[in-house]
Amino acid sequence: MEAGIDDVGCGVLFGLELYRYEFVGILMHAEHLEARFGVGPHTISVPRVRRADDIDPDVFDNGISDDTFAKIVACIRIAVPYTGMIISTRESQKSRERVLHLGISQISGGSKTSVGGYAEPEPEDECSEQFDTSDKRTLDEVVKWLMELGYIPSFCTACYREGRTGDRFMSICKSGQIQNCCHPNALMTLKEYLEDYASPETKAIGEKLILKELDNIPKEKVREITRQHILDIHNGGRDFRF
Repeated sequence: MEAGIDDVGCGVLFGLELYRYEFVGILMHAEHLEARFGVGPHTISVPRVRRADDIDPDVFDNGISDDTFAKIVACIRIAVPYTGMIISTRESQKSRERVLHLGISQISGGSKTSVGGYAEPEPEDECSEQFDTSDKRTLDEVVKWLMELGYIPSFCTACYREGRTGDRFMSICKSGQIQNCCHPNALMTLKEYLEDYASPETKAIGEKLILKELDNIPKEKVREITRQHILDIHNGGRDFRF
């Protein structure tokens, strides 16, 4: 941050050390960034040790249960309410669904942890994976699942592209004004995904969700602009954002 990077993420790999120490360390880290720079962590990640080529999680004495993991997520959300919280495909579908309700706001889908894994499948007799993934569903399956749970999957990167980073981001985030951007941007980026990548079933669910959520945008002007851009995206337009 002293070098000019104004958005940073925090997190620890739970299981390497006593979780109470790690948990307090994250909160102290966030507190320090607030005091020193006036900008807390943009994100906090909560990965747990997973099986890998030469790693057996059962040999670690500091592993944490699903109940403790859920408490950690909930307490971080209370202590650092403005931060994005990330959970990866390290966790199972069941585990991820549980903590989604407790404060997780960023979730991955279709992840590959092997070298070049997104380009081509890795042979079964070779292994370069960083760790084993538990949730092996495709991105489309994850998007559909999130919508069925009542969430709006968002692919938005507008704040970075508009220069809303660091203290500029935190000021509107902590005041709650960011919702005026997040909600419509989520709907527009979801619409782009539905048009370009989604399966027919996922698209049908998503279209209904967008129609419903458009009416929940509180500001009339923003609602009408979003509605027009949704139509523009259907007709081939892309890259609209607030």
